[in-house]
Amino acid sequence: MTSPRIAVVSAGLGEPSSTKLLADRLRDATLAALTAHGQHAEVVDVTLRPLAQDIASHMLTHNPSEALDAAIGEVIDAEAIIAVTPTFNQSYSGLFKSFFDVIEEGQLASIPTALGATGGTARHSMVMDTAMRPMFAYLKAQVVPTGVFAASEDWGTASGLDRRIAREGQELADLMVAMPRRREADPFDAESDSFVSFEQMLGHA
Repeated sequence: MTSPRIAVVSAGLGEPSSTKLLADRLRDATLAALTAHGQHAEVVDVTLRPLAQDIASHMLTHNPSEALDAAIGEVIDAEAIIAVTPTFNQSYSGLFKSFFDVIEEGQLASIPTALGATGGTARHSMVMDTAMRPMFAYLKAQVVPTGVFAASEDWGTASGLDRRIAREGQELADLMVAMPRRREADPFDAESDSFVSFEQMLGHA
């Protein structure tokens, strides 16, 4: 049995990036909570900054590059998603939105998902409820109750950021355990019980 995979999507624009830092912290909290459940997960990092041109090109041509196609595949095939964006004008970044716009309708349905956002001040914290949750509700993802917004002043202070990160990681791990994503067997997979080889069919003739 293979370990479940968590796709960590971060849309930070800088290097280094507080958005990527928050995504990594949410990843670590989720893995720790899964360990407490006696489970392990693999992690796939999907950093959108290097894919910016590919995403823009795909929106114009509807022809994804190999790199973008691989990134989309990692997200839609994951057992859980952690998605983190920087905040601009109390909304997600254009890069973040554009990436999820090129994912086909229904491909994120029922996937346990944790959301995070970063911004200069706490004034942008409503982005979680006014922009991110509605988008992922439309995409039919299973979003955990807690969302973590990290303002610049939250880092390295007693702001409660660590507590919120731990709570969201716990919620995502609990949801992964309670609602594991189940996949239908591929009828063309030779290892599937339902697969009948050409040689077997000849033998039954």
